[in-house]
Amino acid sequence: MKYLEGQIRIPSGCAISALISREGRKISGETIAASMVPMHDRSNGLGGGFAGYGIYPEYKDFFALHIFYPGESCRKQCESLLRESLDIVHQEPIPTRAIEAITQVPLIYRYFAAPLQSTLKRLQIDERELIARLVMEINGGNSGAFIFSCGKNVGVFKGVGYPEDVAEFYRLEDYKGYCWTAHGRYPTNTPGWWGGAHPFALLDYTVVHNGEISSYDANRRSIEMYGYRCTLQTDTEVITYIADYLLRKQGLTLQELAQVMAAPFFTTISRKSPEEQKQLSYLRTMFPGFLVTGPFSIILAYEGGLMALNDRLKLRSLVGAEKGDMVYLASEEAAIRVMEPNPDRIFYPTGGEPVIVQVKGGAF
Repeated sequence: MKYLEGQIRIPSGCAISALISREGRKISGETIAASMVPMHDRSNGLGGGFAGYGIYPEYKDFFALHIFYPGESCRKQCESLLRESLDIVHQEPIPTRAIEAITQVPLIYRYFAAPLQSTLKRLQIDERELIARLVMEINGGNSGAFIFSCGKNVGVFKGVGYPEDVAEFYRLEDYKGYCWTAHGRYPTNTPGWWGGAHPFALLDYTVVHNGEISSYDANRRSIEMYGYRCTLQTDTEVITYIADYLLRKQGLTLQELAQVMAAPFFTTISRKSPEEQKQLSYLRTMFPGFLVTGPFSIILAYEGGLMALNDRLKLRSLVGAEKGDMVYLASEEAAIRVMEPNPDRIFYPTGGEPVIVQVKGGAF
């Protein structure tokens, strides 16, 4: 039987990739884009995207908001709302190039802005909470506008298409960053659309994910109890919000975040030391709604580092490599070999055990 492209469901589909320089060196977006080419068949053209860190040094002290609009009237309405809370120091359409493979393109704008001190004082919140609330308000509305990137000195570039085409569309070669992540999407349960492509972002947290979250409904109900609104029609969104809540609001470490999302089985906990048993049992008891079940591999990036994490049984592929100060991660070794043909070391993350890489010095 002959199938048309996109009609066959491939549960192990989706491709993820990442690179990071521990020294904070800037790498062209061309490098991460090239890593997606050998994993082309893990996508089906319904979503591709990238996140770059350190790409806006001239505006590094301002929040960089990337927004999709269905039309001009929506843009004007959203900009009016933004100006009620933000001082916008610069705005422009995100530079793109017209290519045949990318169609039905929305308006794509970016804004560099600082929260108004009067608004922060009135609401008695900090600037990151204000931005998070704006994202929930706009993305959860019915205007059709979607904020898909909103951190400082970080930008997400995504759309409907194969990742290598999305990279060409956004002229990724024009950007340099110390950390990049990438995703090629093969949707299994949700539609392919511009807002549903990966990475998903909130503030400086961005997530790319290969997997199928069977606990999505439970996770979504749990996170929405704390003011988050899941409106982007994919399970990766809920992972991003869980990370923001546990890291930013609850003050957990990355290791503790991993112990919540990929919590060890109780039989595993019982074999740990008394102190470890106490901590792991506490995390499972305190945050049961954030246990992520189903096969997954994720890469969570943030200002100054990244974390990679497999599900407890390692049901999705993930491989890593090192070369000098560089660390690479991808669904396939072939993708890493494109970025670095001769790595010093190849490694395979253990299920449920995070790989955490930090940039030294903090000068991004």
